[in-house]
Amino acid sequence: MTIDWIHFSPWTALAGGLLIGLAASAFVLLNGRIAGISGILGGLLRPARGDIAWRLAFLGGLVLAPLAWGLFAPLPAVRIDAGDGTLVAAGLLVGVGTRYGAGCTSGHGVCGLSRLSLRSLVATAAFMLAGFVTVFLVRSWLS
Repeated sequence: MTIDWIHFSPWTALAGGLLIGLAASAFVLLNGRIAGISGILGGLLRPARGDIAWRLAFLGGLVLAPLAWGLFAPLPAVRIDAGDGTLVAAGLLVGVGTRYGAGCTSGHGVCGLSRLSLRSLVATAAFMLAGFVTVFLVRSWLS
């Protein structure tokens, strides 16, 4: 494996990470809630009274932010090297995993680790290990 140094962009990645951290911090400070996407989306499945608007606004922002960015700069090309069946299976596995793990990568990896949560550390390590194993298996055995 080699690094594509021409397209390596640590500064934009750092800026994006800082913005995610700032947004997650502001969200917990201003709302007292964790910015875990699966929990926010899951809360719409059994909505509590007065709990729908902020969830829809948050999720709408996730969809609208790239579209707004596209007004000022070109969006990167999207390339997915998987078939529809693989994408559906992967999505279902991620959904099941977030239910069993009591959260997703944003909830545990960004918000939980910053709060020094042991549960989030274990969950994030499990996410990463599963990703490493999956890439290894797909690249070495299935390709």
